[in-house]
Amino acid sequence: MSPLLIPRPDRIRMSPDRRGAGGFVLDSRSAAGFGRCSLLLAAGDFGSGGSGGKGMAEGSVTTEYLIVGAGIMGLALAREIRERDPSARVSVVEKEPVPAWHASGRNSGVLHAGFYYTSDSLKARFTREGNRLWRDYCRERNLPMNPCGKVVVAKNEDEAEGIRELKRRGDKNGVEVRIVDEKELGEIEPNARTAGIALWSPTTTTVDPVAVARSLAQDLAARGVRFFYGTPYRKNLGNRRILAGETVFSYGTFINAGGLHADRIARDFGFAQGVTILPFKGVYLEYEGASPDARPVRTNIYPVPDLAQPFLGIHFTIKVDGTVKIGPTAIPAFWRENYAGFSRVDLRDLREILGWEARLFAGNDFGFRDLAFSEIRKYSRAYMASQAKALVRTLDPSRFTRWGRPGIRAQLLDTKTCRLVSDFRVEGDRESIHILNAVSPAFTASLPFAAWTLGRFRSGEGWRP
Repeated sequence: MSPLLIPRPDRIRMSPDRRGAGGFVLDSRSAAGFGRCSLLLAAGDFGSGGSGGKGMAEGSVTTEYLIVGAGIMGLALAREIRERDPSARVSVVEKEPVPAWHASGRNSGVLHAGFYYTSDSLKARFTREGNRLWRDYCRERNLPMNPCGKVVVAKNEDEAEGIRELKRRGDKNGVEVRIVDEKELGEIEPNARTAGIALWSPTTTTVDPVAVARSLAQDLAARGVRFFYGTPYRKNLGNRRILAGETVFSYGTFINAGGLHADRIARDFGFAQGVTILPFKGVYLEYEGASPDARPVRTNIYPVPDLAQPFLGIHFTIKVDGTVKIGPTAIPAFWRENYAGFSRVDLRDLREILGWEARLFAGNDFGFRDLAFSEIRKYSRAYMASQAKALVRTLDPSRFTRWGRPGIRAQLLDTKTCRLVSDFRVEGDRESIHILNAVSPAFTASLPFAAWTLGRFRSGEGWRP
């Protein structure tokens, strides 16, 4: 079947397929580059035997492996199952109309190298290998990549020790990084500036995350994985059965890769006790109107991060097409899908999350109050640009005029300690697996993370690092 072209998710609407194909049509009337098009999800595209919206998925489905979530983790887990057991029946249920609608399709597109993380963490274990695997995958399928690398720069001499600490972590994690002086930094990225030394990461690469996820979903569908889009998880019925959409799914093994909703799904199975998702909204500002030669930078430029926080600070990212953007924000969100205005508002979310944010604000737990005040300032384009300007020699802030598509970080909060969970977390038993806190660099780490998760499940070892 010919490759499937998919419009931007924020410009599509669903309508039932009237041809009895058991799928549903995506009707795009304004997506740039697509014109007016109607696309039927079918075998060889995103799924076979898929179901549509409410009222279209009635009945029951029996499967050996049932995965909730068609983000990058759900897709990576389906791929790993198919690699281990080519004949297994694998089904993926997804509440949205296409894969990677949420964080997987809204992230920066950076394949991280793996030098930020302490060597005893799951993030350190999987990021370096994930970077290599995804670069290989993109080359094999001719997907766009920008091997532009990354430099981490020091704004002052005090931050030079932060550069050295990142180098030590990179060495322990087996990551290719090296310290460069100001002269060599100028050869790598002429516009970057640093106080004495910088860190150079040549394997950091940017990709198109939507194209990667779409390609993987197509690969899986061609290998017999069944996708059920427009089919949200509703509840655990017991006896290895769940209700998703209007369909009862019976399974041998249940895998929760529900992203922003993973903690709630896990609690339905008796897991994720003492933790909850605390969402943070990330938005980038894009540089407009410049020819490739006139763009301000050609390499990703990052500041030395606060290693006590999971956020990396305002930085320059180069997209696969060369577009330059600065950001992201890490603004506390008020509900899990708080992308814009009051769209997708969830009153239960609003009540629970505002309650936690008020408590964290009052106690300034993990510096939440300070973080909230600093992040609110990033709604100002001028402030965002001023933060980025500290990393480079010259910059025209007036060219950063377009906000990118917002994403929500599904950050896990330990409700007992009121601290953010820093590492990936997996919980489960012999019936179900729950992927929790799959935040950055989860996209990069997803393939080896999936292999480890399923390997530990089959061996019965559990999921402690």
